[in-house]
Amino acid sequence: MRRRPKNRRAQIAAVSAAEFAALGYHRVSMEDIATRLGISSTALYRHYPSKYALFAGELLRLSEVTVAAVSLPEVAADWPAPRRLGYAIDGIIAETVVNRATVGLARWEHRYLDEPDKLTVDGHFATALTELSELIGAARPELSERERRVKAVGVFSAVSGLGDHRVTLAAKPLAALLHSACWALIEADLPAPARPAPAPRAVEIPPRLKHELLLHRAVRLFYERGYPNVSMEDIAAAAGLPSASAVYRFYRGKGDLLNAVFRRAADRMSAVIGPTLAESSSAAEALAKLIDMYVAGAFDERELIYVYFAEFGHVPDDERATLRVVQRLVVSEWAALLVRVRPELTPIEGQILVHAALGLVVDYGRVFGDTERICQRQWVIRLMEAVLFGPGTGQAIFPKA
Repeated sequence: MRRRPKNRRAQIAAVSAAEFAALGYHRVSMEDIATRLGISSTALYRHYPSKYALFAGELLRLSEVTVAAVSLPEVAADWPAPRRLGYAIDGIIAETVVNRATVGLARWEHRYLDEPDKLTVDGHFATALTELSELIGAARPELSERERRVKAVGVFSAVSGLGDHRVTLAAKPLAALLHSACWALIEADLPAPARPAPAPRAVEIPPRLKHELLLHRAVRLFYERGYPNVSMEDIAAAAGLPSASAVYRFYRGKGDLLNAVFRRAADRMSAVIGPTLAESSSAAEALAKLIDMYVAGAFDERELIYVYFAEFGHVPDDERATLRVVQRLVVSEWAALLVRVRPELTPIEGQILVHAALGLVVDYGRVFGDTERICQRQWVIRLMEAVLFGPGTGQAIFPKA
């Protein structure tokens, strides 16, 4: 006679969280979870009333873990400020490594929470961010409140980027690598606040270029609502078309539109590498130029870059493998340049740092919005350089002309 495991509820929570992280909340059903566990749907519902309950429970757990990660023991009251900050950084890294399989849910899927749960989860993350900002301020009291907060977001971003890729490294060297990157980010001297760069000039897409207009409107809707919550009717209306059937003259479906979005973003990132290498006299110069171009593109087309990071799980299966190859090639090219600048790094370590740096731009936009009053692009460039080039790069490794 088979006995029901005593930890069945915990098993269900763990398996469902992994499924949500791998496929996205909307692509997973209770039947999928039950099948994965080898139980019936009826047995699953005895433990959890709905898929949403599993999803919200995991995000609530992650937010509570984040607060715990930056909470110091009582004995830390007597520690010097750098030691307290280092303890919190190590806590963030340790918890992220343990929860690597699901940490991406907090970045890309939490907007699907109901409002009360979203407020609770956001409150926990805000508490953790404030705690870390204060620890940074104690270690670097000369920083403004805005600088402390920007650096705190950067630390969480650089570490949680582990959830966006599968590059593996043993636990100890991984922790040491991320710890060093976080300290480099905290120690980096930010340039004096300057007038924000002018907003990119609005480009009116001619009505006759319906395929381009549809793509532009689709990106905006995916950014605002999330891919699963956008219909073909929504896209047609946003583009001024009479019905969803008119969209099919240009794209086979919503998935085809998303695939076009990803191909555009991937092509832009990959196309600049060759010319940049050809016109640069060193690996450091080439990498610094790539950083500049990446940040400029991310600020000018924030919606596109966000969708590129957040909606990969919804790309049609037959296209996902091809796009993943392009993504890996871009990261590998950046990492190869970085290893030439920092020969003490292995290629794997270089890839992990590149992933961490690329995610900074998206997270700053996600947290601070479109305004550059809080986190301007020159700050993001400097912080990307710090994460990639390591400690001692408080000033840009390749001075800009």
